Amino acid sequence: MTLAISDRMGRIKEIVCEHLELELDDVTETSNFHEDHSADSLALMDVLAALEKEFGVEIDQAQFARIVDVESAYTVVAESAGW
Repeated sequence: MTLAISDRMGRIKEIVCEHLELELDDVTETSNFHEDHSADSLALMDVLAALEKEFGVEIDQAQFARIVDVESAYTVVAESAGW
């Protein structure tokens, strides 16, 4: 993993933890937001909005269902940003 990817992944994890009110140590790149952290759709919409703002992208609402963990959030943001 390159430094840029690692930095972006870390920032996405921070945003997720902030909006889902979780500790950084409790979230892994593959822990499921719904199953492992009991996140609801409203909280995940907040995460999506925060990701768009942080990275200056517009994420198609159709991609929302793909965001189930930090890794998939990174993928969706990367596709939207063209990384």
